[in-house]
Amino acid sequence: MSRHFFSTTARSLFRVIGFQIEAIPDSHRDGFKIFTSRGGSAEQKLGTISEVMIKSRNGNPVHLSHYSPDDGEMVISLLEEEQFDDFKAGDYYPVNIGDIFASNKYQVLGKLGFGSTSTVWLARNLYDDDYVALKVFTRHHGETCKNEFRTYETIDKANPSHPGHPHIRTALNFFTLDRPGGDHQCLVQRPMWDSWKDLLRRNPSQRFSETLLKGGLQHLLRGLDYLHTECKLVHTDIKADNILHAIVDQGIFEAFVKEEMERPSPRKHVNSATVYMSRRFGLPKDFGRIVLSDVGSTVRGDVKRNHDAQPNVYRSPEVMVKAEWSYPVDIWNVGAMIWDVFQGRHLFHGEDPTGKGYTTRAHLAEVIELLGPPPLDLLQRGVRSKEFFSEDGKWIADVPITHGNSLEKEERFLTGENKDMFLNLVRGMLAWRPEDRKTARELLEDPWLNTINSDIS
Repeated sequence: MSRHFFSTTARSLFRVIGFQIEAIPDSHRDGFKIFTSRGGSAEQKLGTISEVMIKSRNGNPVHLSHYSPDDGEMVISLLEEEQFDDFKAGDYYPVNIGDIFASNKYQVLGKLGFGSTSTVWLARNLYDDDYVALKVFTRHHGETCKNEFRTYETIDKANPSHPGHPHIRTALNFFTLDRPGGDHQCLVQRPMWDSWKDLLRRNPSQRFSETLLKGGLQHLLRGLDYLHTECKLVHTDIKADNILHAIVDQGIFEAFVKEEMERPSPRKHVNSATVYMSRRFGLPKDFGRIVLSDVGSTVRGDVKRNHDAQPNVYRSPEVMVKAEWSYPVDIWNVGAMIWDVFQGRHLFHGEDPTGKGYTTRAHLAEVIELLGPPPLDLLQRGVRSKEFFSEDGKWIADVPITHGNSLEKEERFLTGENKDMFLNLVRGMLAWRPEDRKTARELLEDPWLNTINSDIS
């Protein structure tokens, strides 16, 4: 279902206490020029990364996309990056659509997304007549940007001929935006289409088909093999949010620009800054390759370490007991993550029975329920093992172990030999000992992954 935002012919500003939400009136259009040389048309589909809830005078909730003046006064929650403390402190760079950066090289066309340390914008490279994504970091995260760029350089140059090279995101450049009180760093990258998380949301079943998972996982494992063997890096943060699709349909960009011109993104003025609502790309005619992104948590795999890492529900056993870890943590991470996207729910939750939320002891208890007790030699490597296990490996934490559960019972969509093959693949990733897990390259040869053609070429 298409969404209709404020009409471009609207002359009035919808006023709310402390800020305004507006559509650009026609009378001001001459001040907003987009440099474009491409023509053509494409099917338009509009959405947002963040929905804003409003209330009418009678108290009924209304989505911003469905608002009309007849609904009455709007009460609007915090919009996108406005929710973060860094915004309140004025640490986000005030990007405006139409701005031109980096010695007149990049012109901002629209907002793609936001996070706690940055906002992301679609821009046109006016020198090369191409599209780029600009990741503009908050004032105090300049070193984060520089470190990310150095990591991207390592990834890009390690071995471009490796088949996994196209499946790890790289960066084109970075530059500085001068601003009183502190400069901002900006990372330049190729724009990407939706993440796996976005794709799940678009799918009514909230899960991937077998064919889609196989094709995507093959691409992901190629990228991971490249990251591990050629770059000597451990990603540590593999989740559906960070797995993106490359854009092969250039019409998506033209459609985005046309939509922004005809139906400008809703925006909010707060303390002399403008907060824009993010706009999603439309559906492509063809899906591009899978690309693993976000290297902000990446570390060297040839350096011994045992610090905490990984998203909570994807933490590997060695991370949980604080043993030394390396590349195999990514393999465990992938095994737990693909269960989510294929089964439509977490394999592990780690919810403590006392209501404390996620805890390591609750997570370990769930792993024991599915995989059996951990090997004693693994526990002997862990600094935290004594919190959960006795010296002879018995469970002593105050969380009960439920017996009788298994991966076979948890898997709900496959049958017969196909199910057995899938679970063998999962067990190759979800092994207690890191050295017992298969490598990304070994997993690429797995029979289940290679039984049918994929949806992704």
